[in-house]
Amino acid sequence: MGLIGLKDIHKTYFLGEISVPVLRGVSLRIERGEFVALMGVSGSGKTTLMNILGCLDRPTSGSYTIEGVDAGKLSNDERALIRNRKIGFVFQNFNLLPRTSAIDNVMMPLTYSPDSGSAADGRKRAEELLHKLGISDQMENEPSQLSGGQQQRVAIARALINNPSILFADEPTGNLDSQTSEEVLRIFRRLNEEEGVTIILVTHDPGVAETAKRVIRIHDGVIESETNRDQGKGNSNPVLQTPKKQSKVRLRPVRMLKTALNGLRRNVMRAALTTLGIVIGVAAVIAMMEIGHGSSTAIQKTIASMGANNLMVFPGTASSGGVSFGAGSVMTLTPEDGDAIVAECPSVRSAAPIVRARAQVVYGHRNWVPSFIQGTTPEYLDVREWSLDEGEMFSERDVRNASKVVILGRTLVSELFQGEDPIGKEIRIKNVTFKVIGVLSSKGANMMGMDQDDILLAPWTTIKFRVTGSALGNVNQSAAASSSDSTSSQVNTLNQIYPNTQTNLYPQQSAVQAADTPLPIRFRSVDQILAAASSTAESPSAIKQMTQLLRERHRIHPGEAEDFNVRDMTEMMKALSSTATMMTNLLLAVALISLLVGGVGIMNIMLVSVTERTREIGLRMAVGARSGLVLQQFLVESVVLCFFGGFAGIVIGEGISYLVTTLLHWPIELSVEAIFAAFFVSAAIGMAFGYYPAWKASRLDPIIALRYE
Repeated sequence: MGLIGLKDIHKTYFLGEISVPVLRGVSLRIERGEFVALMGVSGSGKTTLMNILGCLDRPTSGSYTIEGVDAGKLSNDERALIRNRKIGFVFQNFNLLPRTSAIDNVMMPLTYSPDSGSAADGRKRAEELLHKLGISDQMENEPSQLSGGQQQRVAIARALINNPSILFADEPTGNLDSQTSEEVLRIFRRLNEEEGVTIILVTHDPGVAETAKRVIRIHDGVIESETNRDQGKGNSNPVLQTPKKQSKVRLRPVRMLKTALNGLRRNVMRAALTTLGIVIGVAAVIAMMEIGHGSSTAIQKTIASMGANNLMVFPGTASSGGVSFGAGSVMTLTPEDGDAIVAECPSVRSAAPIVRARAQVVYGHRNWVPSFIQGTTPEYLDVREWSLDEGEMFSERDVRNASKVVILGRTLVSELFQGEDPIGKEIRIKNVTFKVIGVLSSKGANMMGMDQDDILLAPWTTIKFRVTGSALGNVNQSAAASSSDSTSSQVNTLNQIYPNTQTNLYPQQSAVQAADTPLPIRFRSVDQILAAASSTAESPSAIKQMTQLLRERHRIHPGEAEDFNVRDMTEMMKALSSTATMMTNLLLAVALISLLVGGVGIMNIMLVSVTERTREIGLRMAVGARSGLVLQQFLVESVVLCFFGGFAGIVIGEGISYLVTTLLHWPIELSVEAIFAAFFVSAAIGMAFGYYPAWKASRLDPIIALRYE
């Protein structure tokens, strides 16, 4: 059985509707160990015949066997495996990879060999081949640094790296001078005679053909004559087994990654431009997300400072004879209720009682009626998330002693003091003198448009017992009218300290008796309790806990109406939070568009790369790269580009965030999720947008790719 057998081979090319026959019934048999020269003029069909013999092309008709295997029935991947294991190619134009060292060019076929061994073993064999061919001192040089003869020697070493049974040489001396040509031909003779390699040489030069032991002349697609000067000796190389179909085609991960990196390294500028879109996209995602999260957090804090996450507890409503006296006409809330809420409601961060008043504030010859006069406790600042610009907050001791100290808002300071330092000054409220000990920071308008800085804070005991004399500063007038005694007929108004005036609670007194014996009884009821939930999300839970606690404290049985009301700003808070979320999502959408554009850019550049590297792809297929391996290589290149782009984008995005917060003082918030998401999304984009170019590269016909200009 011969090494190669051809029987009635025809090859016809079709150019549109025109058919161009190149081979017209070629039959040929080549034995192992022969040195054969296929000779003919240009256009005779000798190169086409070599491509069919080398499993690079398929005949239009006829049969072709190699070592007893019908090559015409093999799949593309099986033919690639034959080229990798049994065949070596030495091309006229050398076809060395540019910007790649000589030894890496030699080792390229090992990349696609299923049984090539370790990388160290492959490098050792490549070094031995280059040493035998006399260029061991140039093995790290790139093709541009080698002479024509040296490049051809590298090409020969590459063809021999996998110990092939057959060596094809297509016009191996066509681009060489006479001296170098003779050196290359001597290498071929030595390989044939000493190592028993079967050599098939394609040439149009009779002098080169004379080197071979058997010369086959081809003319117009048929074998014209044949000269056999010396029968080749058998090759000691063992016959390789018929290649088996591979169930899975893959490169070793490390070798695949190295191949991809080498491919990218050969054109650094193109790789950098390819990753530019991903760098911009990832940087935009991270910067936008961190700025968006920071802005959202700042908005949430602003919303909280405006009271959007506050919970307000109001007293219930009194009624008599079917007539309701309105909200707050029953005083059922006490400061102790506020203490209990903080102690027993896990979802509540802080709470403060509030007593309201409405009065004129006087300083010197200036006066002002603030929008809010509120008696409270030091916890009020925590509930409202409010800070002091000057001075200090009154203490719990001031609350217990009903000390005459106040905290003023910025508007009140501006109206009364007009540039003076208010700390330590004294003001009057209903002829009660107070000392200013602190000034609140500016808050601006609240969600209802009211000026929050037009406020005066004092201990609630002081406001209740020294200023208003009752728990209600704005009691429903219908409730007050229910009393049988008119306030105009009373001499001493201290008897009005009772929240609900009942004529049958005490013996009837005359006006003189009431004036002589006032009852100094203090009811510790408050107008309102203001609480703050631990977080916005826990507001519903806080309301539920507060309601249950107050029902227990007020001894309200199941089914009975509550004597208090708990209100929140849920709808307003949802609207504002929705706005903040929408802004963040808008920024994210803009950033994702940048990533998408970057992905499209990668696909475009990779498609251009496939076009530019068509000859390289054809060369890789010629030395045994199967379509799946080519697809993997280009896909890995795309993913590697995106990984590098993602890493650079993370660094740049964090740098942008730092500059924004340093120079513009915008709030930012580190988003680890955004960093990981952007990184993995960039890898996904590399796979998604790099797949089509990789698939296109894997579908190239090796012989067409090698001829591509």
